[in-house]
Amino acid sequence: MFDNIKILLLFSFLTGLLIGIGYLIGSFFKVGILGALIFFLFAIALNFASYFYSDKIVLKMYGARIVSEEEAPELHSIVEELAMNAGIPKPKVAIVENSTPNAFATGRNPQNAVVAVTTGILNLLNKDELEGVIGHELGHVKNRDILISAVAATIAGAIIIVADYARFFAIFGGGDDAEGIIGIIAMTILAPIAAIMVQFAISRSREYKADESGAQISGNPLALADALNKLQMSVNTKPMDANPATAHMFIVNPFGGKSKTLLNLFSTHPPMDKRIKRLEELRTF
Repeated sequence: MFDNIKILLLFSFLTGLLIGIGYLIGSFFKVGILGALIFFLFAIALNFASYFYSDKIVLKMYGARIVSEEEAPELHSIVEELAMNAGIPKPKVAIVENSTPNAFATGRNPQNAVVAVTTGILNLLNKDELEGVIGHELGHVKNRDILISAVAATIAGAIIIVADYARFFAIFGGGDDAEGIIGIIAMTILAPIAAIMVQFAISRSREYKADESGAQISGNPLALADALNKLQMSVNTKPMDANPATAHMFIVNPFGGKSKTLLNLFSTHPPMDKRIKRLEELRTF
């Protein structure tokens, strides 16, 4: 019930941003209400698509390929065993051809979940560490936060794209309504920030929770801590070419954590040292 309320609030907030952009663009042509109505209809369609297809959109975005047990027997074995430990159906397994080590889970519910890992993570981690990472992702599935994560990624990505086009239109559209142009530019700057801040609020607490769940599912919190440390160092060295709207879905920030770029100022992940410390403390229990 609470998850459904969170989804509804997310839809409402990000839909409001789209309607605001539509109103400002419409006002540019002296038809603000019409612009708001058009973007409201667009938001309804987007909400429908993101609820039912957001997982497929994210998988396609990264070229994730569903693999069979014959193609990846060890990976399937790990997922199957840990899913049994977690008490959830075995998710589908996907591999992303990317040398940067990372992983994410997506899907509408535990019955339709997918766990995706990059080729980089398969080459970097040992079996115990990989089990810790898979346990973390299954923690997301068990905690039922994969839907809101995928929905946030899809809607936030759409808002960022719409905002970029609107800003381009305001600057190069040739209109003479200075007040309208300023409004559009202001909204299209603030809208992506607001969308990212929603992801920020969603992601930080759930990453801690997934770490704890992953440690319990795998039975080895120190292996997950070691995996996170390796992943962070690798991503710092070789950041992933990822969409900012989906960054919160990965087990570690795909852009790394050393640089002071805007992407890191709005990082949707908790500080890695805190995550590792919390996992190390779990070994005493």
